[in-house]
Amino acid sequence: MNTRQQQLEAFNRLLDIMDDLREKCPWDKKQTLESLRHLTIEETYELGDAILDNDLVEIKKELGDLLLHIVFYAKIGSETNAFDIADVANSICDKLIDRHPHIYGDVVVADEEEVKQNWEKLKLKEGKKSVLEGVPKSLPALVKASRIQDKVKGVGFDWEEPHQVWDKVQEELQELQIEVQAGNQDKMESEFGDVLFSMINYARFLKVNPEDALERTNKKFIKRFQYLESKAYELGKPLADMTLAEMDVFWEEAKKL
Repeated sequence: MNTRQQQLEAFNRLLDIMDDLREKCPWDKKQTLESLRHLTIEETYELGDAILDNDLVEIKKELGDLLLHIVFYAKIGSETNAFDIADVANSICDKLIDRHPHIYGDVVVADEEEVKQNWEKLKLKEGKKSVLEGVPKSLPALVKASRIQDKVKGVGFDWEEPHQVWDKVQEELQELQIEVQAGNQDKMESEFGDVLFSMINYARFLKVNPEDALERTNKKFIKRFQYLESKAYELGKPLADMTLAEMDVFWEEAKKL
């Protein structure tokens, strides 16, 4: 591994390159905070894919892409004297020190759960009116539900036992079924949302990340379906012309691979 000096030199090299690109490259010169936003989101998802695939080489590359974006934003900020990379680093350093009084102060914590609870209480002391203010509005709904539940848990608003959450899941499923039978589309959507929210809550109690779990299933489905497509191609038969029974034979094969 690199020494701390080598790490600092590498970061300084990136800062120098960013200065060059911003001055000399027509594309880089045109970028704004707004124009980079969607690219940053895309890079974050690519990092997420690499993590799920446990591809360490790809994780390293994607982290580099994200680091570039952070440096890029800081460079743009420095051009209007709003902030620079030192301000960005010092800001997070100050926050980490303030939010970890059990490390940098005299607070004693028993476990990870108390650390989380203290974190949320400290945020409220900093002026936030709601523990939910820190949940980005633009998060995908599934991820947002997880973050909401984590946040309210930090101030003690939570179930006590997993079986209570599972009972809630069952209750929400029954309410959904009632609306399905009634045929009320708006209420069906509302109750379906309640089912998903309660399932995400249950996943939290099982210490399962619902986003990761669903993406694993997505990948599994894609792999099996593409196996089915390859078998149909070998037979020279369009997938649309196969019966479900024929498809199921290859689907079961795919499950065994």
